[in-house]
Amino acid sequence: VQLQASGGGLVQPGGSLRLSCATSGFNFSNSWMDWARQAPGKALERVAAISPAGDIKNYPRVVQGRFTISRDNAQNTLYLQMNSLETDDTAVYYCRKLPLPGAAGQGTQVTVSS
Repeated sequence: VQLQASGGGLVQPGGSLRLSCATSGFNFSNSWMDWARQAPGKALERVAAISPAGDIKNYPRVVQGRFTISRDNAQNTLYLQMNSLETDDTAVYYCRKLPLPGAAGQGTQVTVSS
């Protein structure tokens, strides 16, 4: 099982980023997936989850309305569109195969700063 997140970077508050997660080694189209993040000194927290068909999506209140999770099952790729970014969104973001404890590859750093 391999997952590789990419697309992170430095962005100003209010800006946007789109993260991608390339996957291989498992049946992606039959798997629930999520994005989670870990800020320095804080616990890992889920920011979005999506069903295998992409018809069910869940978000915690802290990102509701700002983040959108999606997937391309033909390309075995997971996405996270992040808009209206805030400084508190600064973290390393990981994509994970569910159920937990799910496989998670290297994360991608997102830094929101002016």
